[in-house]
Amino acid sequence: MIGINVNNNLGELEKILSERDRKQAKLIHILQQMQEEYGYLPEELLMELSKELTVPLSEIYSIASFYKMFSFKPKGKNTVKVCLGTACYVKGSNKIIQALEQEFKVKTGDTTDDLSMTLERVCCIGCCGLAPVSMINDEVVGEIFDGKGVQDLILKIKSKG
Repeated sequence: MIGINVNNNLGELEKILSERDRKQAKLIHILQQMQEEYGYLPEELLMELSKELTVPLSEIYSIASFYKMFSFKPKGKNTVKVCLGTACYVKGSNKIIQALEQEFKVKTGDTTDDLSMTLERVCCIGCCGLAPVSMINDEVVGEIFDGKGVQDLILKIKSKG
């Protein structure tokens, strides 16, 4: 068995790890700033970032796609989230999604052409007692039981437009 002097190699390993860690920490912070500035992560800026940090573009996409907070597509001025947790689903949240998709001509996960709204489905908002529940930005809208409740939600979304 060939012996390796581990003590001599630890210094090199620390240099490699610390440089990689610094780049990743810097990368996540920069991605957060880009997301805040542009509302999403534009591809051309990600390519430029890859060159500047000497980090492969595939690694940047891998990190950015891991975190739900990052988006590769522009987001709307308003984000509407519809809960599909058990309580909400049983009480008809799937019908809320269908009504919003039809009214705003947008698929769940997408943004309207005029960038006024992004429609998302979420697993739970945490307001099961108000089921079915949606959120418009940070505002919880609960007990959307019938056609009138859905119409009120639509009007509320449009008023924020």
